[in-house]
Amino acid sequence: MLKNKVAVIYGAGGAIGGAVARAFVGDGARVFLTGRHRGSVEAFAKHIVSAGGSAEAAEVDALDEHAIDKHLQSVIDKAGRVDISFNAVGIPDAKILGVPLVELDVEQFSLPIAAYTRSYFLTARLAARRMVPNKSGVIMTVTAYPARKGTRNNGGYGSAQAAKEALTRDLSAELAPLGIRVVSLRPHGMPESSTMKEVFDINAKPAGMTWEQFQGFLASTTHPRRVMKLEEVANMAVFAASDKASGMTGTIVNLTMGALDD
Repeated sequence: MLKNKVAVIYGAGGAIGGAVARAFVGDGARVFLTGRHRGSVEAFAKHIVSAGGSAEAAEVDALDEHAIDKHLQSVIDKAGRVDISFNAVGIPDAKILGVPLVELDVEQFSLPIAAYTRSYFLTARLAARRMVPNKSGVIMTVTAYPARKGTRNNGGYGSAQAAKEALTRDLSAELAPLGIRVVSLRPHGMPESSTMKEVFDINAKPAGMTWEQFQGFLASTTHPRRVMKLEEVANMAVFAASDKASGMTGTIVNLTMGALDD
């Protein structure tokens, strides 16, 4: 579904970014992988190439406007265009989780809101500028369950994800008339991701819950009584980025498996 598409993935060294990269390549895309540390994404790119795919890696700080802009221009120079921008950037949660809001320092509360929204805004805005001349493109990101559901001891994380969902709608309102679609994916409860392991270590483990019990709790919140798989998120990303989803924009794809009602 993505044959000959050019995709830039931010946060490709993470669980979701990596899964999406593999799925994009599997469906024919040429991917440009970025991360704050070149080593992990470069090894991943080499693995993709050795398997017959097309991938290049670069060290890009997705909070740095100049670094993002410079990298995107290099993609244009090499591939001629950018068809898909996928932001899977994660912010370390260890210092912003586990503290009640009434006890949380304002800087810690503000950190995820500022970082997540800045990264998404910059990568989306700079990609859109390259997409507008072609009147075509897809801008995507990942949000999370706390964007729509009250949770405890998550600091500003839920507020940050809600802000990203609002930005998705606003970007689409401006860009859709120019041929650019904007879509977010909202998965829930993936033990394969480092985020859920951090949540477990900070909130569940101290309460005496085992890792198996924590996974069981996550599964109990969904309709099929199982947890989401990274592969399922990646497969939906492929569809949403493809021309098959041409009618999808300004929306958040609910992948919570029934945990949240839209």
